[in-house]
Amino acid sequence: MDRERDDLAIDDLAWNPDGLIPAIAQQHDTGEVLMLAWMDREALRRTLAEGRAWYWSRSRASYWMKGETSGAVQDLVDVRYDCDADALLLLVDQQGLGACHTGERTCFYRRIEVAPEGATQEVTAPMPDTASDTTPVAWPSLGTVIEDLYAVLEQRRDEQPEGSYTVKLLTGPQDKLLKKIAEEAGEVIIAARDGDHDQTRYEIADLLYHLLVVMVREGVEPGDLAAELAGRSR
Repeated sequence: MDRERDDLAIDDLAWNPDGLIPAIAQQHDTGEVLMLAWMDREALRRTLAEGRAWYWSRSRASYWMKGETSGAVQDLVDVRYDCDADALLLLVDQQGLGACHTGERTCFYRRIEVAPEGATQEVTAPMPDTASDTTPVAWPSLGTVIEDLYAVLEQRRDEQPEGSYTVKLLTGPQDKLLKKIAEEAGEVIIAARDGDHDQTRYEIADLLYHLLVVMVREGVEPGDLAAELAGRSR
C-alpha cells in the first residue's frame, strides 16, 4: 500500500472529537487479545510505515512505540477496522515477555465471575480515578496489599501456570528481571519529572510489583523488609 492510499484509508476512519481511535492488539496466529490503546493519525501512519505498533498516550500527551524500552515490541502483520470504522484491530506478533505493563502476557488476565443462572451478579465498584470523586472509599493499607500480592506471587512460583509473566520473571535469567526493574525505575523518574501525578502513581505500582518479584525470588519476606525499615525509622 503506497502512502497516498494509506492517507485515504486513515482519513476514512471515524476519529473521535479528540482525533483518536481505540486500537486493539491481537496476536495474529493464536487470536489472543493482548491490549487496548489509542492512536491518532500520526501514530497509525508510523505503525504502517515502520511495521511496529505506535500509540498515543493520553496521560503523557506523547507518542510511544510499544516495547521501545522493554523489547516487548509488536511487529505488525495486518491492520483492520470495524464496520463503523471507529475501532482498529492490529494483528501483531508480540515479542518479549508480553503486552501488559504488569508483566502478564495479555492485559486481559482478570475476570468477573459469571453468576449461576438466576443468581444476582455483584460487581465491585471501580476505583475513583479523579480527585473530584468524593465517594468515600475504605482502601486497604499498603502493608496489607503488599502482603496479599506477595502471597499471590508465591502461589505463581509454586504452581507455575503456563504463560504467566510472573513465572517467567521468577524462573528466567535474573538479568532480565533486574533490567526490568531499572526500566520501571526510569519510568517513575520520567513521570515524576513531568509532574504527572496519575502516571507517577501508575509507574510506582509497576516498580513495586517487580520489586516484590525480586523479593519472592530471593526469599526476602515482607516481614524482613518491615523489620529493616522499622530499624531505620528508629
